[in-house]
Amino acid sequence: METAENYVYKKEVDWSLLNEGFTLPLENQVVFGRNLGRFLRRGESKNITMYLDGKSYKARITNVNFAERHNRKKDMLQIRYSLNGELSNALKAYFRKSYQFISEKRRLRANNDRTVIRLPEDCKEYLAIYTTEYEDTYLLETIVAEDILFLKEIVKNKQEQVLEASFNYDVVDEKSTIFEAERIVKLRKLNKKIGDNLKLLYNYRCQICGKNIGKKYDSHIVEAHHIDYFVYSLNNDSDNQLIVCPNHHSIIHNANPMFDRKRFIYLYPNGLQEKLALNQHLK
Repeated sequence: METAENYVYKKEVDWSLLNEGFTLPLENQVVFGRNLGRFLRRGESKNITMYLDGKSYKARITNVNFAERHNRKKDMLQIRYSLNGELSNALKAYFRKSYQFISEKRRLRANNDRTVIRLPEDCKEYLAIYTTEYEDTYLLETIVAEDILFLKEIVKNKQEQVLEASFNYDVVDEKSTIFEAERIVKLRKLNKKIGDNLKLLYNYRCQICGKNIGKKYDSHIVEAHHIDYFVYSLNNDSDNQLIVCPNHHSIIHNANPMFDRKRFIYLYPNGLQEKLALNQHLK
């Protein structure tokens, strides 16, 4: 499970990312949190190398949890690179749709307007960040608007259970070409790594019943489930995934209960209510 390449964060593109850097909240990033404890102490910073499509870029990473000055309970990292430098320019070229939209909005707004510019759905783009076996090296992957549009067409009218099986077990229906396109491979990989990280967070226990049903067999068979079905939402963020045992996963898809996000309860059509036994990542 813990491979040399591990998911850290899926960051929505904004003006800061396009120009000089971004912040990595490390809540629930189990694998990366272990690495962080080994190589970057609170308040410490170091030079790093970031790879995008095989090309290396220089940046600097800082653990901004300065224990003496702030009362933060959790670590956060800031990654910074040169304004209008090589990485900044490369990101603007990759995320041209986001860059053009935000630039135009900034041009038209009043000089004293500092409100955050939100991207519309058809312009949203993302940067996926992965750690490697090297403490000072990260991999970047871009998810551009065209990728998401293509994915929408690919998953249209597909069965949610087929998609989730491919995310959980690296199994693709032989009759399906759903993930054959090269541009979709990175989206599938990202989804699987987000789920894998959550499985570690819950130690392979089901969030509904609290059981690790594979433990006595020395097997990890817990599965990641999308609360809002992926075929409709295309949302693979951790706040749209639950970790469940195969029994509960099958029941959810068969009975199609509603999930109450305020109370963390599944409401079944027959009147049964089932509250999450475990929850460390949903808010």
